[in-house]
Amino acid sequence: MKKCIILFLCLCLIPIRSISAEENVVLAENAKSAIMIEASTGTILFEKNAHEKLAPASMTKMMSMLLIVESIDKGILKWDEMVTASENASKMGGSQILLETGEQMSVRDLFKGIAVASGNDAVVAMAEKIAGTEANFVAMMNTRAKELGLKNTNFKNPHGLEAANHYSSAYDMGMIAKELVKHEEIFQYTSIYEDYLRKGTDRELWLVNTNKLVRFYPGVDGLKTGYTKEALYCLTATAKKNGMRVITVVMGEPDSKVRQKETTEMLDYAFAQYETEQLLSKNSEIGKVATSKGKLKYITIVPSEEISLLHKKTEQKKNATYELHIGDIKAPIKKGDVVGSLDVIVDSKVIRKVSVTIKENLEKANFLELYLRYLKDILSGDIAF
Repeated sequence: MKKCIILFLCLCLIPIRSISAEENVVLAENAKSAIMIEASTGTILFEKNAHEKLAPASMTKMMSMLLIVESIDKGILKWDEMVTASENASKMGGSQILLETGEQMSVRDLFKGIAVASGNDAVVAMAEKIAGTEANFVAMMNTRAKELGLKNTNFKNPHGLEAANHYSSAYDMGMIAKELVKHEEIFQYTSIYEDYLRKGTDRELWLVNTNKLVRFYPGVDGLKTGYTKEALYCLTATAKKNGMRVITVVMGEPDSKVRQKETTEMLDYAFAQYETEQLLSKNSEIGKVATSKGKLKYITIVPSEEISLLHKKTEQKKNATYELHIGDIKAPIKKGDVVGSLDVIVDSKVIRKVSVTIKENLEKANFLELYLRYLKDILSGDIAF
C-alpha cells in the first residue's frame, strides 16, 4: 500500500463563500475583552483585546469539565461512578453544592453541580478523583492548555477563585470552549436552567443556572458564567441555530445584565450575518484503505469531527475540494486514533486541516487468519505468480 493516498473531490453541491473582514463592528462595548468564534471552523467573527491576560473566574471550570469528559472518553471514569468528597472539597468557599466530608455522589451529579451551580466543592471532588490531589489536577489543566496551544493561560486552581498568577484570555477561553463542545454529552448538563440534587431527601438542593440565556435565548445550551471582584462579570456562551454553533466570550463586564445584553447582541450579529454548510459529518465515509495484519482487510476512514464551511450570507459562492492523506494502517488501532489528515481546499489554498480516524476498532489478525486470507487471495486471483 502506498504511504500516502490522495482523494480529490469537487464538491459543486456544497458551495462556500469567502469571508471578508468586517470593519467598524461595535460589540461588547463594556467588556474588557471579548471574542466570538464559529465552533466548527474556529473562525473568529469578532474580537476585542482577545489576548489580554485577565482573571477568568469560574470560566476556569470549562477546562476542569473538559478533563472530566476526556477521562470518561478514555475509560478512566464512568458517569455513574461514585465519588467520595474529601474534607478539602467540602470546605470550599464561594458557590457550592454543600458537599459534606465523606458524602458520596455520582460523577453525573457532580458534573451537573459544576455545570449548573458552578460548585467549587464539586469540581475539587472531581479533581481529586481524577488526579489524586487538587495540585496534580491543576498541573493536568496547564498541560492540556499547552496542548491546545494556549499562550495566555495559567491555572492555579480548578474552580477560578482569586489566586495570584491565575489568568487566561478571551481567546484562550474560546479555544477551551471550542474543544469542550465537541463532547456533545455535556449539553445534557450545561443546558439545564433549573434542577435538583439529592431529590427527595432532607438535603435536597435546588440548582438554578446563572447563565440566564439558557432560558431566554433560543438555541443557547451553555456554557459557563464567572464572577469575582477581580474578574468582574464573565460569560462564555454557546448557541446553535440552523446547524451553526457560535461561541462567545466576554470578560470584565460591569454587571450581569450588561454581560447578558452584550452576549445577546454578539449572538444576534453572528446568526444574522453568517451561516454554515456541512461538508462532512463525523460518520461520512471518505475512503477505504487496506490494512496491515488487521482482522479486516480494508478499513473505512471517517473524519474525527464534523467539517463545515462558513460564509457570510451576502457573499458569492465558491466551490470547495478536499484531499485525504493516509499512512500505513497497522493493527491494532482504535476508533478515534488519528490515522491521517484531510485538507479542505478553496481556490487552491488549504484553509483547514482535520485529522481522520477509522470507523470501527481494528484488531490484529492471528497467524491462522492471515494464512486463510492469503489462500483466499490466491484462489480469487488477487495474488499472481
